[in-house]
Amino acid sequence: MADVYLARDLLLDRPVAVKVLFDEFADDSSFVERFRREAQAAANLNHPNIVSVYDWGEEQGTYFIVMEYVEGRSLAEIIRTDGPLHPDRAADIATDVAAALGFAHRNGLVHRDVKPGNVLVTRNGQVKVADFGIATAIAGPQHDLTQAGTVMGTATYFSPEQAQGRPVDPRSDIYSLGVVLYEMLLGRPPFSGDSPVAVAYQHVQDSPPSLRRSGAAVAESLEAVTLKLLAKNPVNRYPTAEDLRSDLRRYREGAHDLRPVGPAPAAERPAAPSSQAGAGYGRNVRTRRDDGLRRTLLFTVVLAILLVVLGYLVVEFVNTLGVNDEGPVPTQMGLVEVPILIGTPLDEAREILREARFSVQIDYEVNAAFPENTVFDQQPSAGTRLEQADTVRLLVSRGTGPMVLLAVVGDAIGDAIRDLEAMGLVVSVVDTEDPVIPAGQVIDQSPPAGAEIVSGSRVIVFVSSGPAVEEVPDLANRPVLDAMNIISQLGWQASTVEESSQVVPEGQVIRTEPPARSALAPGSVVQIVVSAGIPMVVVPPVVSLLEASAVSALEAAGFEVNVLYETLPTNSPNSGRVISQSPMADAEIELGSSVAVVVGATEGAEGEVPVDATGDTGDDAGDPGSGDVTTTVPAGG
Repeated sequence: MADVYLARDLLLDRPVAVKVLFDEFADDSSFVERFRREAQAAANLNHPNIVSVYDWGEEQGTYFIVMEYVEGRSLAEIIRTDGPLHPDRAADIATDVAAALGFAHRNGLVHRDVKPGNVLVTRNGQVKVADFGIATAIAGPQHDLTQAGTVMGTATYFSPEQAQGRPVDPRSDIYSLGVVLYEMLLGRPPFSGDSPVAVAYQHVQDSPPSLRRSGAAVAESLEAVTLKLLAKNPVNRYPTAEDLRSDLRRYREGAHDLRPVGPAPAAERPAAPSSQAGAGYGRNVRTRRDDGLRRTLLFTVVLAILLVVLGYLVVEFVNTLGVNDEGPVPTQMGLVEVPILIGTPLDEAREILREARFSVQIDYEVNAAFPENTVFDQQPSAGTRLEQADTVRLLVSRGTGPMVLLAVVGDAIGDAIRDLEAMGLVVSVVDTEDPVIPAGQVIDQSPPAGAEIVSGSRVIVFVSSGPAVEEVPDLANRPVLDAMNIISQLGWQASTVEESSQVVPEGQVIRTEPPARSALAPGSVVQIVVSAGIPMVVVPPVVSLLEASAVSALEAAGFEVNVLYETLPTNSPNSGRVISQSPMADAEIELGSSVAVVVGATEGAEGEVPVDATGDTGDDAGDPGSGDVTTTVPAGG
């Protein structure tokens, strides 16, 4: 969008870089606005790893930005000329770029075009990030120059959400930085293709190849950092650039073996003991190794004895305290004793029984001897042994005044209605969609738990009806990337499969599975069937076949047949048979294409007379058309 010139600031006597917008864009208000935004965005970012912007303006219709002159090379040029970087150097550069992006993110800007061409490295190794030309404000889209679904950035480096035209956030820059780090370590980006659409498709669908298996000599920790940056789901990436910097710094502070994974060369293996043991390696070393083995064995035996003694003491201590007397005790037959619950507050009693895996039934009765919401009786009595899931009935005091409303959030709706109606309350149920809580479970109540309530009052319980269900839209004949974008925006996961089609153009959607207008819950997978174009079919061999057989074979294979005739000598054995075909046998052509066959014909055979394309008979020896390919018509026709 602009030329960049090296210039000199006459006032401050320093070199500067001047970016001048192309003349053909100066009359385009959107380009001018983008140009202005770049200057305004970068001018507010004062950071050692960000290219400074000093001024911007317009002179006689020429728009310009004056910025810091960085003497050095772009990271793209370094990778192109020098190849992959040493992993430590790549980590250092990524750390500096992360520092610049983190500063921009804290100031409300997303770069949206992080790539090696926008990373400059000075001669002394300082890293600076440039070109905030398509940066966007995090706070909102009110100044966004692009419409919904528009892709901005460079295809090789943008994030899956950019490829799908979805909103971006700081984690999109972190993904792009992951692509840059991958390229620094391997010398090439993780995805490439013949077109930006092909690359975008890979960003959305494909996993990046392993760095180590691709030949990069990197530590496992650095590869793990890189692959975390390249997670498809933004939730699985680093939440902030500062978190990334912390991991990169930890990597640089540790020792990492960067040699390729595999056995050491034979020449290195004999030398290893001497390099570690020194001149004293020999019989004395073997004796010390044996002594150490005996000491290790003795220590292990002593430690095992101590652990056995400690376990015995712990068991005796627990039995002395009588801990088991306070809770349900499993018996040898798999039964569980019902604990003492009389006098226990209702909420506490319910929790004790739930932990013991008992089902709970609650009945309220007026009882002046016990406070309200307190258990005054239980059935069966304490000490009775029951199977897990058996029901324990609790008789709860209703008191003599207002009751305290029971908490039923998290209960099954049937249990909640039973418990609330046992309090003498009227229950109203409201179904509510919820993407997480299972259907049939109470997610809220009104009044809230703990509120004072009198018998006969109405209580509303809100019950999950499960996640909202959407209908799969009709995506037939849409481009595949548009379809994937729509599926993602509706909260589903998209997968693709190709299928040949004579009707739907290549790259467009044939249908979806489940089909259009099917009800589908969020998080489900929608398979998009994409047209691979008209299928290719092998041409069958028909030379030497009779005309009828040849035509039948070609039509059965899905081809149109164009029959031509060639005059042959009288009594030729090829009369009525195919003597050539085009295309040749075994060639692959599109289904429905035309195949031409040439059939031999003799004069007067079966009452037929060959005629050439002009309609003249071919019996004139001097006729220049004699012997040419001809068609035949019945005699007298």
